[in-house]
Amino acid sequence: MKKVFYLLLLSVAFAHFAKAQDPEVIKKKGYTLTVINQDPNFSQDLKDKLISTFWIVYPKLAKAYNSKTSKHVTFIIDTTYNGVAATANDRVTFSAKYMTAHPQDIDVVTHEVMHIVQAYGDTNGPSWLTEGIADYARYKFGVNNAAAKWALPPYKSTQSYENSYRITARFLAWIEAKIKPGAVKALDSKMRDRAFTDGTWTEVTGKSLGELWSAYTADPAL
Repeated sequence: MKKVFYLLLLSVAFAHFAKAQDPEVIKKKGYTLTVINQDPNFSQDLKDKLISTFWIVYPKLAKAYNSKTSKHVTFIIDTTYNGVAATANDRVTFSAKYMTAHPQDIDVVTHEVMHIVQAYGDTNGPSWLTEGIADYARYKFGVNNAAAKWALPPYKSTQSYENSYRITARFLAWIEAKIKPGAVKALDSKMRDRAFTDGTWTEVTGKSLGELWSAYTADPAL
């Protein structure tokens, strides 16, 4: 009797785990999103929010930056990944542990799918700019930044444009506001075309990177 009960428990557990593994395929707006949830205990509500955020932001990012972006994206909710999220080959891996602990931080989606839109490959541009543009996209297109208490940080004299992520994103937002509207789109295009050089800053904004940073540090208000 105990053996039968034990086997029944194993069967139920396996079915629960298998259900978590079943890919969910959603087609809409000309795109296909495949969701693979490896965590049977992951919140359904949170998973739905990750999915809905994709459908809100991905078409907008594609329209704004790269209409030729991938039409097939995969989300993996991973129980073994110890970071926050990572993107490669049109697949976004989310840490189940992180997302469960930070359920408001759903604009991780916005940052990560911007990497798909970027599609830089082996670009000759700097990695700090890649991440800065992705966080700029989150700043512009994010749907839940305030609730997640995510914002661009105020300028500090210890900062560098090479600090990447939000620090670089704020610098880019300043360039857009004070120097050249559309600069981020132009930089993004150069990165994707593998045409980025040190002279790109001057070509896009009329100022060198050093000149831009000096002007920013002198008056960093957005």
